[in-house]
Amino acid sequence: MSTTPASSGPDVPFGPEDTPWQKTFSGLRVVDGVPAVTPPSGDPRDTYMDIPEVPFAKVQIPPAGLNGQQYAEAEGLFRRYVDAQTRNFAGYQVTSDLDFQRLSHYLDRHLNNVGDPYESSSYTLNSKLLERAVLDYFASLWNAKWPHDGNDPETYWGYVLTMGSSEGNLYGLWNARDHLSGKLLLREREHTGHDPASVVYTQALRREGQSPHAYEPVAFFSQDTHYSLTKAVRVLGINTFHHIGSTRYPDENPLGPGTPWPTEVPSRDGAIDVGRLAPLVRFFASKGYPILVSLNYGSTFKGAYDDVPTVARTVREICTEYGLDRRRVYHDRGTDSDFDERSGFWIHIDAALGAGYAPYLHMARDAGMVDEAPPVFDFRLPEVHSLTMSGHKWMGTPWACGIYMTRTGLQMTPPKSSEYIGATDTTFAGSRNGFSSLLLWDYLSRHSYDDLVRLAAECHQLAGYAHDRLLALQDKLGVDLWVARSPQALTVRFRRPGAEIVRKYSLSCETVHEDGERRTYVHLYAVPHLRRELVDELVRDMRQPGAFPDAGTGPGWAGAVDSLAAPSRTEAVARH
Repeated sequence: MSTTPASSGPDVPFGPEDTPWQKTFSGLRVVDGVPAVTPPSGDPRDTYMDIPEVPFAKVQIPPAGLNGQQYAEAEGLFRRYVDAQTRNFAGYQVTSDLDFQRLSHYLDRHLNNVGDPYESSSYTLNSKLLERAVLDYFASLWNAKWPHDGNDPETYWGYVLTMGSSEGNLYGLWNARDHLSGKLLLREREHTGHDPASVVYTQALRREGQSPHAYEPVAFFSQDTHYSLTKAVRVLGINTFHHIGSTRYPDENPLGPGTPWPTEVPSRDGAIDVGRLAPLVRFFASKGYPILVSLNYGSTFKGAYDDVPTVARTVREICTEYGLDRRRVYHDRGTDSDFDERSGFWIHIDAALGAGYAPYLHMARDAGMVDEAPPVFDFRLPEVHSLTMSGHKWMGTPWACGIYMTRTGLQMTPPKSSEYIGATDTTFAGSRNGFSSLLLWDYLSRHSYDDLVRLAAECHQLAGYAHDRLLALQDKLGVDLWVARSPQALTVRFRRPGAEIVRKYSLSCETVHEDGERRTYVHLYAVPHLRRELVDELVRDMRQPGAFPDAGTGPGWAGAVDSLAAPSRTEAVARH
């Protein structure tokens, strides 16, 4: 933090030369001696957390901008900081070994993929043709029917996200909410001639004999689900099983009558507990609530994979028992024949990490390169309605992006026509980053299936190597480091070390209550940029006395520095 004396308003020192804020203006921007903009209420340097390597004063932007020397110094400081953190980046599921310099030409072009990927647009400066190629690639990889055909409800539909999978989760749950609450499907509007402006957001009509909850979906997700799901259900006004259960049926929790409803479905080693999900789904299905289940495929912290086939089969069987597998949804044209048939459940897959990685690991297993792979998760399962993937995680891009995919027959009607752009906007974001489609196309064009299968096998083996090294460290130190790896996960979690190590390696932290105690974990991710040498360096740093300030002193601290040798590559690979 800055040691500059507290000051405010025009006297605040500002910019790399510590010039008082008011004196940074040229005469063009001063009226009667006073700048025509709002002064700071305090010194930002005393307010913001500093990065020690880049003092905030160096990057502050005065009204006159930075001169050449000031700019070079500021950019140089920031570049060195980013390069140093990139070298040691180990704690997040983001690939930082990137190579897109060949595409620098496009940074001086505005690529905007506004509107539906499969419709031409009057905004011609776009990369939609590359987007369609990327979407076809993933449709094939995820076993969807392709190419997209608006007249075939069984083909896929999707788009490249401007955000990461948080946008995909938001869009998927929006689609699920409207589908389950009886809003008009896109294909039904087109076939019946409904005016979308008048009926798209009107509630479906409930006929006699239908449950009073027939169009009130209830959401289920596990305790290891990414926080974006919590945001999405709140933004979309979707009730969770916890909310409805605790407010309407407080003493009827099927997991234990008279006990409080859990806020999320319990997990086992990071994966949703199907044995506990089933009675929860059954309880609400029996009362006629449509069922919305969001599953994880490579959960954020533990990297765990939900057993999608088992959950899909379980949910379908329960919903079939209570008439929610296929049901009539009536609309408002005054005739009993004005209805469509659709499922009363929706399964969404948050595969932010796993969808970009696991298909290649399946191929590696089939080729005998690895012994195991996660369960199936994709459109081979008819119960899967939608899924999302982040492009910046396993494959790697300089900014967040991703893919959302569903079936064409499940698309909802857009809330309003968009004549201005010359294409229907069936997406969430409006203006969409056309660079993301370009980057994904570039990466996939330059990497064959064989390349990616070998890379998936190497990452899988590296996660096993890191797990072994951390277990060996735990044994030598005689301190429980809580080392754990969920089945086939790319991440290994362990006790949080000291703040200096956490910062050096950008380790993500999570506090949980486990085995009756409060534990704060960190994890590392075996994504393509991680190397064995960096794992070894992290382990060496954690051998030092005091590396785990909350763990006490184990019997193995003395001499651990010299005695903990890394296994050879041959030994490590042989074990995995």
